[in-house]
Amino acid sequence: MAFITVWMGALLSACAQSAPQADGSTAPGADSAQPSPTAAASAVADYAQSANWAYLEADAPATDANVDIFFVCPSAYDAQDGALNMPLDKEETKDRFLGAVNMEKGIYDQDAAESDNRFFAPYYQQISFQVYEMPEAEREPYLQIAYADVEAAFEYYLAHYNDGRPFILAGFSQGADMLLRLMKEHFDDPALQEQLVACYAIGWRITQDDIDAYPQLKMAQSESDTGTIISFNSESPETTGSLLVPEGVKTFAINPLNWKTDSTPANRSENKGACFTDRTGAITEEIPGLTGGYIDEVRGTLKVTDVTSDEYTPGLSIFQDGVFHRFDFQFFYRNLQENVAVRTEAYMEERATLAEAA
Repeated sequence: MAFITVWMGALLSACAQSAPQADGSTAPGADSAQPSPTAAASAVADYAQSANWAYLEADAPATDANVDIFFVCPSAYDAQDGALNMPLDKEETKDRFLGAVNMEKGIYDQDAAESDNRFFAPYYQQISFQVYEMPEAEREPYLQIAYADVEAAFEYYLAHYNDGRPFILAGFSQGADMLLRLMKEHFDDPALQEQLVACYAIGWRITQDDIDAYPQLKMAQSESDTGTIISFNSESPETTGSLLVPEGVKTFAINPLNWKTDSTPANRSENKGACFTDRTGAITEEIPGLTGGYIDEVRGTLKVTDVTSDEYTPGLSIFQDGVFHRFDFQFFYRNLQENVAVRTEAYMEERATLAEAA
């Protein structure tokens, strides 16, 4: 289908240059070395430089009706020149990264004349797809390189651009992982908690151990609670394990169709529009009522009920059939878009009520 081609073009175009393996998967080309994390990355990026921001809407008008969006890009980098963390000095690589940002920017920043949110998205030394083929412990040094950039970008944003404004954190896949790390490290600060409208950390797991260790991680329980985390991982009813939520692990989630955290099923009629976007963010195909879904009581994943892997393929060898990870935000685009507005309005009403009571 057209939208699958678009997605692959935006996030996986470099895979065409990868060496085919015996099982039909792809790996870095024959000339790609796997250097140590130290060799793979430069110093933490300097976010005083505008060139290190995919979006830097610091000069956009700020009103009482809008909020800032701090967005962290999903995986868009396929290892090149032996670097397993994305270099920030290559325009082709940054262009692919920008395309991945654009594909979901419209969920959080709708360009409405009176309520346009300011959008901030740093380039960062994200890990390549190939790093996810490593055992989890071996990935971590590379992920730490990526996180150091995201943390530095957020701290620079707070110090130089935020000016005490409310903000939404948003990220998908690797971007969601980065945001959860950020919340673990920084959001025990009550001041940041007060500014947080919501954190959309879609496509990564959050376990009971995470919640126990970091009580500032508060999962959304409804469509309008604020200061909470909105997260889910889409898969078929038959799927029992994945890289994202391994077998035997339970994640927390909320259903983006009915905004429930239990197994109450949502009919496909509650899906307000699956949207498939190109690298500019333009919607190339929209399908209302594409699929329903329910939260699995054992795995905590979002079981998607009305699509198949034949039509919506995993796209990467690290995912098996039935893992709909790369469609997480696309399947539920309009519901997510609407929810950003709902939570923002709820946040503004809460703060107005507190101001009146003061």
